[in-house]
Amino acid sequence: MPTGAHANEAHAKLEALKDLLKSMGSVVIAFSGGVDSSFLVKVAHDVLGDKVLAVTARSSTYPEREFNEAVQFAAEHGIPHRVIVSEELEVKGFSDNPLNRCYLCKHELFSKIKKLAEEEGFKFVAEGSNYDDLIGDYRPGLQAVSELGVVSPLREVKLTKEEIRLLSKEMGLKTWNKPSFACLSSRFPYGEKITKEKLEMVDKAEQFLIDLGFRQVRVRYHGSVARIETDENGFDKFLDKQVREAIYSRFKELGFLYVALDLKGYRTGSMNEGFFKRGEANA
Repeated sequence: MPTGAHANEAHAKLEALKDLLKSMGSVVIAFSGGVDSSFLVKVAHDVLGDKVLAVTARSSTYPEREFNEAVQFAAEHGIPHRVIVSEELEVKGFSDNPLNRCYLCKHELFSKIKKLAEEEGFKFVAEGSNYDDLIGDYRPGLQAVSELGVVSPLREVKLTKEEIRLLSKEMGLKTWNKPSFACLSSRFPYGEKITKEKLEMVDKAEQFLIDLGFRQVRVRYHGSVARIETDENGFDKFLDKQVREAIYSRFKELGFLYVALDLKGYRTGSMNEGFFKRGEANA
């Protein structure tokens, strides 16, 4: 966590964020319940009160645990919250898992949120990507954000993930150290058909690992093979033979023939490796 001058810089950016949100007057925010969107909706609610509406979309690509945590967060902090349905599998071309899959998803989602905002008189629609996302992995979803005129307050004031975690911790938000999350469709190689059944396999496999105490973990789908990515603490768990056998047994029940541990460990966008150089799509 940043300290000293770095902490002061984070606090200055927080004040800039508050000023920016205040100038908006009213805003609907896409709210997944992750670190960034939770921080954004809390700050926005502190500044604008009931002129903020957090919107969470339910779909096959969104795990139940994440949805429940989003609902709980909004309730705990008294933030106006709306749940809508945005089923990506019904979007033309999405299930074919093309390179622009995230664009198709975000365009569908934010089109629905924009319509809701217009119907209820909110001036802006916002989302929670942070400044690191501009220089990170391939993110075609940001193209949809730009095209639809959705604002990105955290990026605008240049708040990084590390700074958001620091400020969230200071604000007492339980999400400050929550593991990074991405929708379940990111677990599939491009071109691999995405179905509800496959999404459920991955979701149940990851939930099993989380129930075993894994924190930062992904189960990547490669047909009959489940490739597990985890952090250093997760690697330590695999030293236990009983843990390995339990994972293998459960994954076999879910339909996987083979279970592999990725020696490189957890990293964002591993399914983009071989398609894009890091950051080139956002250059």
